[in-house]
Amino acid sequence: MAVRRRRRPRPLLIPDTTGAALAAPSDLELSRRAWRHRRARRSTLVALLSTLLFAVVAYLVVTRSPGWPRVQSTFFSPSVAWESLPEILAGLWLNLQVLLVGGFLVVVTGLLVAMLRTLRGPAFAPLRIVATAYVDLFRGMPLIIVLYLVGFGFPALGLQGVPTSPFILGTAAIVIVYSAYVAEVFRAGIESVHPSQRAAARSLGLTHRQTMRIVVLPQALRTVTPALLNDFVALQKDVGLISVLGAIDAVRQAQILVGQSFNFTPYVVAGLLFVLLAVPSARLADAVTARARRRQQSGGLL
Repeated sequence: MAVRRRRRPRPLLIPDTTGAALAAPSDLELSRRAWRHRRARRSTLVALLSTLLFAVVAYLVVTRSPGWPRVQSTFFSPSVAWESLPEILAGLWLNLQVLLVGGFLVVVTGLLVAMLRTLRGPAFAPLRIVATAYVDLFRGMPLIIVLYLVGFGFPALGLQGVPTSPFILGTAAIVIVYSAYVAEVFRAGIESVHPSQRAAARSLGLTHRQTMRIVVLPQALRTVTPALLNDFVALQKDVGLISVLGAIDAVRQAQILVGQSFNFTPYVVAGLLFVLLAVPSARLADAVTARARRRQQSGGLL
């Protein structure tokens, strides 16, 4: 007598937005999703309450200290802040110009130095040595010292055609220092590309230049984008150091106002403006880093 087999029940299929049929989640999966949702909501609530509690405690400790009235009038005067804001904003425009021009030149110079360091063959040894010495020298030298050397040393030479503008000299010093850091970031990205990519490109008849431009650099740029954004955030803060050369930027303008009123509120205003300038870039860098990490964990291509 033949045994009749029982057919397993087919899972319920539901169409998705593309028209394909997807299996409906089971009750166990739905319960897991609900539990994860409740846990995320509870974690958010706990984080919010703890942050509010810390803010209240810090506010009470600061405002009830004996010297708070004097600190408030000296550093957090609303009237002084409002009066100094237009002039500090005018100085911040110079910082933005240095940031845009210097950021572009840093990327170009850093990429050029990185490509020189990755050249192969004994004939390119002098270029590799010069690029390595440049990176080692200016990565170890503080930016403010380079600003002094470039800003005061080049005009002292008395050469024809040498600019004396603090904007040009300050931007040049920033480009010299930050290009050394960015060159190492680019070099790490180039060397992270698997050698099989180069071998495959050369087997297709591509030259070294074509291999770098078409195959290696696009992959390297996607890898180093988070690190480049972090360097850009640091650059946004360091452009304020051009004030040591006499440039009337936001920091220098705040210093002038402090000397006139003997009130330090303009420094706080300038600092807050730099924070507002850096926060969007910092959040963008975090988002790009998180996106790259998710793609790596899911096995996707960067």
